[in-house]
Amino acid sequence: MKRAVALGVAMFAGAIVGAAAIQSLYAQAKPSAYVIYERGDATNDAYTKEFVPTLQKSVRDSGGKFLRAAGALEAAAARRILSIAGEPPKNIILIQFESLEKAQAWADSSVWKDAVPIGQKSTSYFRVFAVEGLPQ
Repeated sequence: MKRAVALGVAMFAGAIVGAAAIQSLYAQAKPSAYVIYERGDATNDAYTKEFVPTLQKSVRDSGGKFLRAAGALEAAAARRILSIAGEPPKNIILIQFESLEKAQAWADSSVWKDAVPIGQKSTSYFRVFAVEGLPQ
């Protein structure tokens, strides 16, 4: 009888550990999110003096990581854009976040929201959107 109880307890504990492991693996498989920021040429100094530092700080504070930057944010060697089909954008910034929810939290942050009007007034055009990557 003791042996049957011990076996039952061991099986139950194994099921709990297995469920926890599966949940952990599921959490790790959550897809990253990518924010794509496309802009035209800077039209005034406010872009580099006000907008760029605010963008960098807001991304860092929100856990984002720059994968590609444009203009004042990048090295000259990284400014190349290869057009595969259609007209390429002039300037692209690519930012990676842990998840779409993290990207949304960044987009909802007061620091970013306060910077948007500066970016819009300081470039010939301004477009920012997020996409969710595939689970890995």
